[in-house]
Amino acid sequence: MTFDLITDICKAVHEQSESEPFYKTKLDGFGLLHDVRTKPIEAQVYEPIVCLVLQGKKETHIGDRLVQFGAGDSLIVSHSIPVLAAVTEASRQKPYVGLVFSLNLSILRGLYDEVGSAPAAPEMAQSLAASKATPDLIDAMTRLFRASQNAMDTQILAPMISREVHYRLLQADHGGMLRQMLWRDSPASRIARVIDVIRSGFRTSLPVSDLAQTAGMSVSAFHAHFKSVTAKSPLQYQKDLKLLEARRILSHGAASVSQAAFDVGYESPTQFSREYSRKFGVSPRQDIGTQNAA
Repeated sequence: MTFDLITDICKAVHEQSESEPFYKTKLDGFGLLHDVRTKPIEAQVYEPIVCLVLQGKKETHIGDRLVQFGAGDSLIVSHSIPVLAAVTEASRQKPYVGLVFSLNLSILRGLYDEVGSAPAAPEMAQSLAASKATPDLIDAMTRLFRASQNAMDTQILAPMISREVHYRLLQADHGGMLRQMLWRDSPASRIARVIDVIRSGFRTSLPVSDLAQTAGMSVSAFHAHFKSVTAKSPLQYQKDLKLLEARRILSHGAASVSQAAFDVGYESPTQFSREYSRKFGVSPRQDIGTQNAA
């Protein structure tokens, strides 16, 4: 990691604000991570992204698996997955710093012809995996950051560099799940389609049999593939989305506990409160307005 790159990122962050850990750039889907303090484990949803860590450390729990990553590592997330994550090394003198870029499935599949010689995707490829970033990926991400700081460069250069970043990720040792998604009918691609359906309709109860039909799989095969990707059953996944959305609503002080429960699809506020407390370790009432107070 170059000191100059970290310095430039911290400068870009300082020019915006230091009150938020994520900073948008001129390039859609490309942002800067900057945290000056460690953070406890928190439930959240990771979107399909690549994150290049420049300084500090973080850990993520997906099911029973712990993934730790720090300076010089790249994290690849292929699907939208609920996780538990924490910043474990950060300070004002040496903040947690990283570059994060949203992945584009269309760009990945547009590279199909170019990656025929890529290593075969392992059967047990992970939807969330971290490994040392290659010099080529670091170089491409650095140039993408530079381009994102200038409107003309963002318009002219960024699309080409973005394509290169996706290519580098398909070549990476821990890019196996992305290579599986090159094929539209692969289990990884089918589960991605089902996740889109769940996320657009998580407030309603979606029967597993209907989701399996969407995936074109038997119920047992769908359940196995879904859990291998998300580390959760389809019903657990839906429940996590409901609870995370409820926490967002409550933290902004936008609703009462009962209203938040109904808004995300719970019929019983009592059941909602019980499952919320089990998930987050605090009652929903304790979370009302916490975002505004921060």
